Amino acid sequence: MKIFAVLILTVTAWAQVADNANKSYKTKEGRDKIAATLDDPHRDGKQKPAELVAAMQIKPGMTVADIGTGTGYMLPFLSEAVGPSGRVFGEDIQTDFLDRAKTKHIPNVTLILGTETDPKLPQNSVDIALALDVYHHFDYPDKMLAAIRDALKPGAHLVVVDFYKSASPTPGHIRAERDEVASEIERNGFHLLSKRDHTPKSQYILTFEKTKQ
Repeated sequence: MKIFAVLILTVTAWAQVADNANKSYKTKEGRDKIAATLDDPHRDGKQKPAELVAAMQIKPGMTVADIGTGTGYMLPFLSEAVGPSGRVFGEDIQTDFLDRAKTKHIPNVTLILGTETDPKLPQNSVDIALALDVYHHFDYPDKMLAAIRDALKPGAHLVVVDFYKSASPTPGHIRAERDEVASEIERNGFHLLSKRDHTPKSQYILTFEKTKQ
């Protein structure tokens, strides 16, 4: 019985915790539909990119990573914020999304193909990492957070913008509420600096600092 229990725990630990949220991403047809919503010209009104960039406190010359960049919606805003002396990494695990992002032709943006467990960002290179509407898609959050942490410079920030669980129209799509997300991230080498609404009753912003080892 003990061996059986250990096996159950092992399987649970390796489970894809965001499998429900990622169902639509598993087919080209599903990703095309998602891409259309990511490129929606009316998205600014809901996403408030200018306010998000201001909340991130980006300074010229910084290196910023957009984790799960999708079709590159945030890349122009982040590029402008860091200026010509700064750098932006746009990371995603879907090549067709990155192909769409590539068409934006932003000089100081480097696109990176990551994996479900590692965004493949250069180590100790990033001042601010942004996970916009993407944390709930992490299948292996502990592994992703460890890899993100390795990419951050000492004292660098991780900014997570995501949906309140109660705001999701699809049951089970958002697996954890805001404070559960904050606790999970803090257990993986980060210290919560602030939490606030981004879109009231819909989205929140959590800002973390990379802790010292």
